[in-house]
Amino acid sequence: MPKLSRARRLAATCVPILLLAGHALAADPPDTPMAPMPGMEGMPGMGQPAPAQPSTPPAPPADKAHDQNDMSGMAMPAAGGGRDMMSSPFGDYLMMRDASGTSWQPDATPHEGVMTMAGDWMVMGHALINLVYDGQGGPRGGHKAFLAGMVMGMAQRPLGGGTLGLRAMLSPDPFMGPAGYPLLLATGETADGKTPLVDRQHPHDLFMELSASYSHPIGRGLSLYVYGGLPGEPAFGPPAFMHRASGLDSPEAPISHHWLDSTHITFGVVTVGLVDGDWKLEASGFRGREPDQHRYDIESPHLDSASVRLSWNPTPEWALQASWANIVSPEQLEPDVNERRVSASAIYTRRVGDGGLWATTLAYGHKDITRGPGLGALLLESAYRPDDRWTVFTRAEWVQENELAPGVHPVGKLSVGAIRDFAVARHVKVGAGVLVSGYALPQALKAAYGGPVSGMGFLRLKIE
Repeated sequence: MPKLSRARRLAATCVPILLLAGHALAADPPDTPMAPMPGMEGMPGMGQPAPAQPSTPPAPPADKAHDQNDMSGMAMPAAGGGRDMMSSPFGDYLMMRDASGTSWQPDATPHEGVMTMAGDWMVMGHALINLVYDGQGGPRGGHKAFLAGMVMGMAQRPLGGGTLGLRAMLSPDPFMGPAGYPLLLATGETADGKTPLVDRQHPHDLFMELSASYSHPIGRGLSLYVYGGLPGEPAFGPPAFMHRASGLDSPEAPISHHWLDSTHITFGVVTVGLVDGDWKLEASGFRGREPDQHRYDIESPHLDSASVRLSWNPTPEWALQASWANIVSPEQLEPDVNERRVSASAIYTRRVGDGGLWATTLAYGHKDITRGPGLGALLLESAYRPDDRWTVFTRAEWVQENELAPGVHPVGKLSVGAIRDFAVARHVKVGAGVLVSGYALPQALKAAYGGPVSGMGFLRLKIE
């Protein structure tokens, strides 16, 4: 079992991060108050009551106007003389902007994760696990119960005038089996190395991310960073669907996944980025081949593909990006086929009332294939959370597919769902939700699919 042995050795690299995250995920706060960190007393996970607020809070500095959407007026002195520990490991901005890999979301996105300090290290933990019963209708549908989700640990500390960052993210997806779960109109990857997965969503790998980064300021508001992962996520597309505030409540993957964000688990990626305030330009070299059907191992890195992404957060509520990628041999079953992909997206996030949220993502992706026609995909998804109990979410998609049947077929899908969360302990919620999906199919596919209606019922454990 050479691959499994290698996986065990490499898994040891993420143990320190997950152990630190485990400390952060504990329901009880640390015994020792964090006196050296004034201003953090009221932050979730710090274990201290919120200080009394003055009748007129001080105005934030002009160059930090975006900060007032979260943690306004909270002075965050740095440990060791670097940037304050609520800053991103990638630059001089608050970490709420960071999403999957090195992608950006709006600054107004709520912070999710339990934080604590361990010496000079700031550590954070987060978990989201869904137990799902899936029923896909019609002749090409199916039924299955499965577990999906993620457990993430992150650590960062000042180093050499910059910031060192570490991340580890694991998933229970492999336990659902190599064929994944039924999902009408979904395509991509393989369960056995011989046949493509069609009308099924593949499981994600056990190791979703094992990465390290280092950033260093090179001028006022200007930072340079390098990020590497085995696996990691290159600079392409919007944040991965399970990390977007507009999509993380849905238990199903988008059918546009392989146009927009399927590169979020890449076995070998190096990204260099330049951050200038609300702008970021980054380029990646990465392994183009998507993960194979062996979901527990670490695959060999080959930096044979490239991508470039430009990101801009013009206001605290908006995050915009445009990206391009040349991907060598992404599909295991078609090793001679390369893809050029482009994507553009806009994410809008707005706070609603006391603890509420409205988040929406509009994204377009297109891929040109060396043997075959160009194919496009469009996604619009939104989540509305009036308070910390209820969330209503929806997703509409249009995709040009060439794997469902011979030829190119435009297909559409609309999903609507809701989840009710219950707080069971500090930082821990359980929720119960339901999702219903309908489809728009061309005449050529109606005989094969019928008029399907699909649904999912799910229970969720969330630690934040």
